[in-house]
Amino acid sequence: MAESFYEDGSELTSDQISYFLECMNSGEEVEAGSEVHRLMTAASERAMRITSRMNAQFTSLSHVREQLEELWMCDLPESMGLFPPFTTDCGLNTHVGEGVFINAGCRFQDQGGIYIGDRALIGHNCVITTLNHNMDPALRANLLPAPVHIEADAWLGANVTVLPGVTIGEGAVVAAGAVVTKDVPARTVVGGVPAKVIKELA
Repeated sequence: MAESFYEDGSELTSDQISYFLECMNSGEEVEAGSEVHRLMTAASERAMRITSRMNAQFTSLSHVREQLEELWMCDLPESMGLFPPFTTDCGLNTHVGEGVFINAGCRFQDQGGIYIGDRALIGHNCVITTLNHNMDPALRANLLPAPVHIEADAWLGANVTVLPGVTIGEGAVVAAGAVVTKDVPARTVVGGVPAKVIKELA
């Protein structure tokens, strides 16, 4: 079993976080067992502690936002809302704009970066992923980060899965249950597995 960065109860340092994010945002492959991989595990432990606390007992939406600010390490706009439960594999690389709403049951894998534009809506039980594994079985444990961009006024219906490296264009709609494997043009409706354009919006 991999050694935990929290064995002594300490938190990740700002230098460790900066180094980790620099590596993840570079898009370069992360080797299993490397320092970056160990930092990723430490970030996951931190995220699980915070989200477990947030999901365990609801008090108010403002309290949820306070805990998200701790998790995401930023000041959030008061217009941003999220209904728990919510889980994330990392919590250090999620970025949201004004008026964003994230409904209950969503799961974010944000190591590679999740960017959600103003007024975007994320439906129940959506999964947003930013990591792939190496296709070579000998290197399968290695990870390939790629960011997801959800642009302003986009709407993801319930149970949508977004794969790494995808951009969902401004004002686009993703139908419930879709699996998004490639970029979605602005002001279109997509659906299905894999998601394909159903129609264009005026």
